[in-house]
Amino acid sequence: MTGLPVPVPGVSVCVQLNRGCCGPFARFDADFEPPGSEGELELISAVGERRLPAEFLPAIREGLAQGLGGVSAAVLLTDGYFHETDSWASAYRIGAEQAGRAALIGAGLLPPEEAEALRWVHWPGRPKPRRPRRAR
Repeated sequence: MTGLPVPVPGVSVCVQLNRGCCGPFARFDADFEPPGSEGELELISAVGERRLPAEFLPAIREGLAQGLGGVSAAVLLTDGYFHETDSWASAYRIGAEQAGRAALIGAGLLPPEEAEALRWVHWPGRPKPRRPRRAR
């Protein structure tokens, strides 16, 4: 299993569908580091239960594993937020999957063009989206 080669700090996720109404919502920030001595995906939450209930951590772990696609990393959740009605495990899974992909782009394991497909995640150094050329 390959490990994340460099740290990718400050990955921020906000999944928000159906603004102003009911819909899936998930919000968390994470720092990605190269894996520890075990060489597997490690998820640590430094976020209190009142800001991010533990019930969402399995969905986050599952999404990270899918997004990292076999690359191991140590992931520290540094902040989080949930909504009593609109936060769903599936929203955290989607956000975590995109966060894993963002970490791979930030570490240089995926091409920067892949960032254009990541709708719910931002990180320092995220490539700017390409704009279509105007016809003259």
